[in-house]
Amino acid sequence: MNKGIYSVMMREMRRICRNPRHIVIMTLGVIFTFVFFATITSNGQPTNLSVAVVDMDGTYLSRRICHEINATQGVSVKAVYNNHTEARKAMQRGDIFAFYEIPKGTYNDLLQFRSPHFVLYVNSTYMLAGTLSYKQLATMGMLATGAVQREVYRKKGFSDDQIMGLIQPIEYDTRTIGNPWINYGNYLMTTLIPAVIAFIALMHTAYVIARERQERTLKSWLRRAKGNALYALLGKILPYTIWYSLLCILSNLIMFGPMGFPLEGSWMLMVLNSILLVFAAQCAACLIAGAIPDPPLTMGISAIYSAMSFSLSGFSFPVESMPTFLYSFSWLYPIRHYFLNFSDIAIFGNGIEHCWPQFCALIAFGIFLIFGAVMLQWQQKRAALHPTEIKE
Repeated sequence: MNKGIYSVMMREMRRICRNPRHIVIMTLGVIFTFVFFATITSNGQPTNLSVAVVDMDGTYLSRRICHEINATQGVSVKAVYNNHTEARKAMQRGDIFAFYEIPKGTYNDLLQFRSPHFVLYVNSTYMLAGTLSYKQLATMGMLATGAVQREVYRKKGFSDDQIMGLIQPIEYDTRTIGNPWINYGNYLMTTLIPAVIAFIALMHTAYVIARERQERTLKSWLRRAKGNALYALLGKILPYTIWYSLLCILSNLIMFGPMGFPLEGSWMLMVLNSILLVFAAQCAACLIAGAIPDPPLTMGISAIYSAMSFSLSGFSFPVESMPTFLYSFSWLYPIRHYFLNFSDIAIFGNGIEHCWPQFCALIAFGIFLIFGAVMLQWQQKRAALHPTEIKE
C-alpha cells in the first residue's frame, strides 16, 4: 500500500477511535432498518387488511359472500354496514381500506336469471393496502359469481364439465419468476437494505470530508498524503469502505441464509456487487464534497442525490417508462447498477458474462473520485493563500 494512503488511513482510524459515535450511530441505523423491514415483512405480505361489506340484500347469499370474504387470509371484514354512507365515512376515517357493496334484490335477480351488479370501493391513497384489498375482493367477487353461475347452470341441466367450459373457457397458468411466494420481504429487503447502506455510506463519507473543511484541517490532511489529493481521499474512505461493505455482505448473508431468500447465482459475485456498490457511493460522495466547499450545502446535496436514487434505481418504478432525460440520468446512481446485477445473479442465476457491464459501470464511478481529488487539489492551492489552520 502507498505510504501516503496508509498514513491517511491510520490518521482516520485514530479519528474514529477518538470519536466513534458517528459510525456507531450509522451502524445502528442500518441494524434498525434491517430489523424493521424484517419484522413488518415476516409474513411475506400484509394480511388481515381491514375491509367492510355493505349488505343491502340481507339474504343467505349475501351472508355467505361476507363469510367467504372474511375467510380469506389477505383481508378481514371489520364491519358489515346497511348503507353506503356509513362505509364511506369509515373509509374516510381510515378504519377500512375497501368495502364490498351488495345491492338490494341481488338474490331475487339471480333467481330470475338477471345479472346483479356488485360494487367494489378501494382507497388507493394507501397504495399497497389498497392494491392488495382490491386483489382479494375482486378475486372473491369472481369466485362468488362463478359459484352462482354454476348453480344456475346446474338447475338448467348442464353437466359439471359443460359448466366449467361456460364459466371459465380459458384457464390461466400463472408462474411468478424469482419470487413465486409473492413475498414482499424478498422484494423489498434484498434491494432496499443495500440501498440504505449505500445511502448511509455516501452521507457519512461526505460528512467526514466536509468536516475537514469545517475544522480547518484540510492542509494537514493533505500533507499526510504527501500533497496528493487522490491518495488523501483513498486513505480517508478506505476504513468506511471496509466497514460498510462488511455490513452489506452480512445483511445479504442473513437474507440469503437464515431468512431463506433465493440466490440462484454465485455468492462471490454478490459479494463483489456489494463492495462495488459501497465504493461507487463513496466516489459520488467524494465528488460532491470536493466540488462544494460549504459543509452544510455538501450534506444537503448528498441527501438529495441519495433520496433520488430510490426513485431512479428501477425497483419501485421501471425507468424505461420514465422520460428519456430521467432514464439517462438513472445511470449516474450506483444502486441502479447494483439492482440490475442483483436481478441477474440472485433471480436468474447468471454469471459474470452477463454482469460485467454493470460491474464496469460501478468501477467507472472511480472517475468521480478522481474529479473530487482534482477539486481538493485546487482548493489546497487556494488554501495556501489563506494559511489559517487549526493544528491536530
